[in-house]
Amino acid sequence: MAKTLANLFVDYPLSFPIVIPEIVITGIAIDSRVVKAGELFVAMRGGSLDGHDYIPNAVERGAAAIVGDRDLTELPIPYLRLENPRQALTWLAAALHDWPARKLTVIGVTGTDGKTTTSNLIHRILMAAGIKSGMISTVNAIIGDEMLDTGFHVTTPDAHDVQAYLARMVKAGLTHVVLETTSHGWSQYRVDACEFDIGVVTNITHEHLDEHGSYENYRAAKARLFSSLEWTRVKPHGNPRLGVINRDDPRSFDYLDDLIKVNKINYGLSEGSDVRAQNIEFSPSGMRFMARSGKFEMEVHSKLVGAYNVSNCLAALTASVHGLGIDPQVAASGIASLEGIPGRMERIDLGQNFTAIVDFAHTPNALKVALEAGRSMTKNRVVSVFGSAGLRDKEKRRMMAQTSAELADLSVLTAEDPRTESLDGILEEMAAGARSRGGREGVTFWKVPDRGEAIRLALSLAREGDVVLSCGKGHEQSMCFGRTEYPWDDRTAMRAALADLMGVTGPKMPYLPSQDQKEEEWLKG
Repeated sequence: MAKTLANLFVDYPLSFPIVIPEIVITGIAIDSRVVKAGELFVAMRGGSLDGHDYIPNAVERGAAAIVGDRDLTELPIPYLRLENPRQALTWLAAALHDWPARKLTVIGVTGTDGKTTTSNLIHRILMAAGIKSGMISTVNAIIGDEMLDTGFHVTTPDAHDVQAYLARMVKAGLTHVVLETTSHGWSQYRVDACEFDIGVVTNITHEHLDEHGSYENYRAAKARLFSSLEWTRVKPHGNPRLGVINRDDPRSFDYLDDLIKVNKINYGLSEGSDVRAQNIEFSPSGMRFMARSGKFEMEVHSKLVGAYNVSNCLAALTASVHGLGIDPQVAASGIASLEGIPGRMERIDLGQNFTAIVDFAHTPNALKVALEAGRSMTKNRVVSVFGSAGLRDKEKRRMMAQTSAELADLSVLTAEDPRTESLDGILEEMAAGARSRGGREGVTFWKVPDRGEAIRLALSLAREGDVVLSCGKGHEQSMCFGRTEYPWDDRTAMRAALADLMGVTGPKMPYLPSQDQKEEEWLKG
């Protein structure tokens, strides 16, 4: 994998210094603590840290050269000042790995909600078609039979990690990859060198306004997936260059429909959709519907639940059949083969007489559709447990509580990564939202700071036939209090609480500092 630094700039699309030293680079690092001898250290500015401050540490650990954006002199190793090191990273990493995306058909999936499910559906369709494919999602990376964890929290992996995954896929003989992309991934240029062939969007609703400043900026970040279809290089195996957009999403459809300059196709439930679902039927075990387009008319079965998953199935079907030419019936069999997604409407069953579900819903729209899905599964009550993260979009705290007050019978407001914010303050903001929709504390909603106790309370309130949904954490494996990530899995917590309720053997409730510490203690820590 070693290349000269000059070779990394042979196909570099941005401006750079005229003279590049002829030194050997064996890898790329962005964390000075993990730099290995011979690697290029890319110093980037972040929210609270500046990589330039750690250049001496990188040099001490054996870095062969440094990239940054400060004017620096008298370094003992070569230093290149570039306009945007973060943007440079993706191209340098791609070059180091011999541009792996140019040897693959790359399907990009973005959106506020449904990205992971849609990515998994497309991957299942590719597998059903006998196509050697991999997947990089915010949950994991799948390379053949190998599954790799991509981190505690959900975002696109860093650019050099993405390129390393793609290179491993090429080496493993794969021909296609499904790449889930976030707005952070696009705004921070992590996937700019991924040479996308097909872009798929699920929806673009209210989320990450703390990061992007406005909905328009957030939407524009995600739209870069579709702009990127124009700069993808011609590949020996061909370029579909297809944008797949959701006709039912009112805030993104017209914008994307005007923006996309390559081939495009839309899907939806509404009349006029290019690929449309009709005659939808739901059951506790899944759903079925008729899918129609100019190329096919067939019945589709899925073990997924919730009306929103009809849209996810349509998105996957559209991309695979119209974008990749996969036989419609093969695509339908791929959809039917997906049992479920970890932490996405995942049932937890210890034999109780009500339904307990863990879901990742952490946005107002995602919570809305999760509660609607829960409502479709019972004629009895829906009980929700959820929080809203600290140091993130504050507006959605009130919005989510309003949504639950309107759609759930009972709501338990609790922690979801409070970080260095006051959890009591977050819960009060949420409570104000619940009250604004007629919620009554102690009657229709409760504030319970400790998430384990919140789940226990929700289960104790459940009657026979009810549905209890714990939303916001899904598959995630940690929760942040102060500056510390504590191991946490909502599914384990749900099993622990159910076991206690029913008096059966089960796992121990995971520890959180809210169990036995005052808030001031973890905020200081």
